[in-house]
Amino acid sequence: MSTLLFNLKDWLYRNGLFLKVFGVTLLSVILVAILISVSTLRISTTYFMDTFSLTNERIISESKRRFDDYTSAVVSALQDVESSGTIKRVLAIDETSSINHAQNAYDIVTEIRRIYERIQPEGANLMVLGPYEDLYNMNYSYWPVTYDQLSSWSFNNKLTTEPNSIHYAMVETDNEPLIVAGKALTNQFTSGTYGFSYVAIKEKELRTFYEGYTTKENSMVLLNKEGVVLSSNQSSWVGNKLDQLKIMIERDPLTSELTESVSIYGTDYHVLMAYITGLDMYLVNLIDQETIVGNLINTKELVLIMTGIVLVATILSWLISRHITLSLTRLVRQIAKLNKHNFTRRLKEEGGYESTQIARAFNYTLDELDQYVTVVVESQKKQRDAELRALQHQINPHFLYNTLTTVKFMVRHEQTDEAIETIHALINLLQNTLGEVGETVTVEQELDNMKHYVKINQARYGDQIRVNFFVAPDVYQYHLPKLVLQPFIENAFFHAFNEKKTGFIQIMIRKQGEDLYCEVTDDGDGMTLSKEQFPYVVNHKRQMFSGIGMKNVQERIHLLYGNQYDVTVKSEPGQGTRVIVTLPLLKKT
Repeated sequence: MSTLLFNLKDWLYRNGLFLKVFGVTLLSVILVAILISVSTLRISTTYFMDTFSLTNERIISESKRRFDDYTSAVVSALQDVESSGTIKRVLAIDETSSINHAQNAYDIVTEIRRIYERIQPEGANLMVLGPYEDLYNMNYSYWPVTYDQLSSWSFNNKLTTEPNSIHYAMVETDNEPLIVAGKALTNQFTSGTYGFSYVAIKEKELRTFYEGYTTKENSMVLLNKEGVVLSSNQSSWVGNKLDQLKIMIERDPLTSELTESVSIYGTDYHVLMAYITGLDMYLVNLIDQETIVGNLINTKELVLIMTGIVLVATILSWLISRHITLSLTRLVRQIAKLNKHNFTRRLKEEGGYESTQIARAFNYTLDELDQYVTVVVESQKKQRDAELRALQHQINPHFLYNTLTTVKFMVRHEQTDEAIETIHALINLLQNTLGEVGETVTVEQELDNMKHYVKINQARYGDQIRVNFFVAPDVYQYHLPKLVLQPFIENAFFHAFNEKKTGFIQIMIRKQGEDLYCEVTDDGDGMTLSKEQFPYVVNHKRQMFSGIGMKNVQERIHLLYGNQYDVTVKSEPGQGTRVIVTLPLLKKT
């Protein structure tokens, strides 16, 4: 039993990461199931809305048919009025006897009543306006308007301008608004207008064409091309202008049906629109999708369920992920604390099976890398020492020959003191160059070497090239690589003054922040720099002393201190050359 438990524990320990990942996967499956449920709910909602919209398309089609029937009746009635000979004859008479007047009144009323019977079932009223204060109103209580009011109505101007068309206008009355269809009565022989005929219907009568299909969430709107609502189950909208719907009409006024979303008074509506040709108006069905879907779904309950699931999933996910990553996080922190090039500090082998194995492998790698780096560093150090020794011993024979020839010339001309100083400088230079090899020397020692070198060159060429040293007193004890500035002074002497014969060389050493800032500047010929030439290697045939080129100096600096320290060359033809060497501040105790 104990062996079985031990094996089980060992299996669980070795497969801990698998079990944890499996748990996360299981949780992911649960979350996917939730997402699928939500997606299914969304698809159901979309399907419901599509079905609802399809039903509303049928509703708006039926309502449009009712409006078409009404407009057909209106058009027929107004055309019958205009084509009636009796109405035309009676309205054209100005004065007549009382007997004839009574007879004419009876005839025209009989004729108008006959025509009125066609639109009376629609709940509308018919009126005819003549030129001689004649007004025949089939239902005065429907629209109690006088002759003077009707004859001075500005709407008549539009009817007169377009006598062959039927136009509609909205009239506000004390009781409720009316929708009035009007047409001018014209004589085709005289092309004159002898009266007007009107068909008026109350807005609530128009509302009966569609009201049976409307609810609070499903509204109908009848509006003209200016966007003014002439009829709606939303009574507060009647007479208002809906700019959002007007924009839709202006964009595509001939489309018989549109499906779009629009915001009206802060509510988003799904829109179905149909154009009613006879009225020259639009019947719009507005569906409050949010309210309908809200009634379909118990949002509060759904939110509570989803919140609970998300909360539980979040807690489980956090606990499992934390348990998985805790040991790895500790391992990463240990790795992050390792100093650069420090391969002796080992990682703690703790945590789960996986992190322990990783730490163990990492420590093994550190051991191997430490041994390898030790070998490489020692090899490179020996190689650099050998290179430096070789470079220090590569004194150009021409340099020695020219220096000794100069001394010989001084002795011959009895310039004993100058000859002694030149030989002394050469001896010191040879001692410092051929003496003990060291990676670095103090600024003070390097300064002495540079002065000896300058002394020898000035003995040969005179004072045509003047050299100035500007060294800050607080940098004398700092260390820098041996012969690091020598090549730049050498180049300045032998390459900067080929065209110019006189000039100066300035050597400046100072602290700048945490760096040792060394600069060699001349006012010689200058040069054009390119990426291929930087840092350029001096032509070997013209090397006069050390043979240590600029590239060698830069490689030594990078090897010793890293790429953050470098050699920078700035030069332009005729403007001289400026070499800047940046080194770390080093002071050996």
